Amino acid sequence: MKNLNPLKTGLAIAICFVFAYGGSIFTPLPGSEWYYQILNKPSWNPPDWLFLPVWTVLFLMMGTAMGLVASKEGAPVEQVRSAWIVFVGQLVLNLAWSAAFFGLHSPLLAMGVIVLLWAAIVVTMMQFRAVVPLAAWLLVPYLAWVSFAGFLNFIIWQMN
Repeated sequence: MKNLNPLKTGLAIAICFVFAYGGSIFTPLPGSEWYYQILNKPSWNPPDWLFLPVWTVLFLMMGTAMGLVASKEGAPVEQVRSAWIVFVGQLVLNLAWSAAFFGLHSPLLAMGVIVLLWAAIVVTMMQFRAVVPLAAWLLVPYLAWVSFAGFLNFIIWQMN
């Protein structure tokens, strides 16, 4: 990571956290009419306190990965531009999942969004791998978490 451009990486991380904040707007507060706490969930559902640190680390890793791609000297401009497009696309889908699940109270709609998100992450990883293989590896925990979240989303939809 010796060639990591601090400005480009900082921008990528900032963009990630703008989307993270956007998603947090949809998270219901205790006492809301549709509060996540009252949904039927499986016994293996992670505790609420775990989501913030996990997502913080994942968004940092995503931003760092994009920073690596954006910082790659000699990378074709079109390749980097394409990586940015799919990267922002998966961030939009990440935000859309929060809007669907928490904002629209629709685990079913959220299930459809998370399938698209999973595919977008895979495409992002492929784009990143072509420029900086390490950047793709930095997204593996994100893909794993979204895979788990997709299964959890499915179970919650079935239980409610």
